[in-house]
Amino acid sequence: MEILGIDIGGSGIKGALVNAETGEMLTERFRIPTPKSKKPKDMAKVVAEIVGHFNYEGPVGCGFPSIVKNGVCKSPGNLDPSWVGVNIDELFTEYTGHEFTVLNDADAAGYASMNYGVGKGKNGLVVMITIGTGLGSGAFYNGVLIPNFELGQIPYKKYKKIEKWAAASAKEREDLSFKKWGKRFNKFLKLVELIVCPDLIIVGGGTSKKWEEFSHHIKIETEVVKAELMNHAGIIGAAVACLREQHHGHLH
Repeated sequence: MEILGIDIGGSGIKGALVNAETGEMLTERFRIPTPKSKKPKDMAKVVAEIVGHFNYEGPVGCGFPSIVKNGVCKSPGNLDPSWVGVNIDELFTEYTGHEFTVLNDADAAGYASMNYGVGKGKNGLVVMITIGTGLGSGAFYNGVLIPNFELGQIPYKKYKKIEKWAAASAKEREDLSFKKWGKRFNKFLKLVELIVCPDLIIVGGGTSKKWEEFSHHIKIETEVVKAELMNHAGIIGAAVACLREQHHGHLH
């Protein structure tokens, strides 16, 4: 079954057609920069452009960089505050004419790893961490999603949330070396380990492509592995979640 998966990030919105049975991407990834305003209507227009690019008919799965409950945005994350309270499923359906299933982006990436990647067949508590503009996290217990496990939101020192200090955006903003930033990321993982005591941590997102540059700075007891699907995981997982999740933007 061919499903369009879309992954919305702080810097780019990307999509591709995915075989939902095998997790294989059937097309090249199509990317448009996230609008500078990061407001709902502006972003919905870009999502519609991506759907149009693929000349696609059918339901769409979408990973979104924030807390999403039953399709509704509960926190702005790194987007405009006007997102809070918006039914993202319904908004994107209105702009595209397609049914949408929207879930947290790290949950989507986790779906990909748990179905087709290093998390496949893993029981216990598996936590997926995605490193990008923020620090996304998805949790699975015996393969079942625990939604909105937002570990990047933990307050740390003077920061309202630790992702402001330890995400890839902090590395860029402060021009940190991989060593300095890697130590920050390790500190974050130590807190994750302390709070939820996972059986396995999978690291994905854009920065995971540079795994060799920082993995030796990760020094925690929990096993930590790289997500081999990396930057495509959000797209693949969103397509799969479209079949598994129940909230949809309904056509009228």
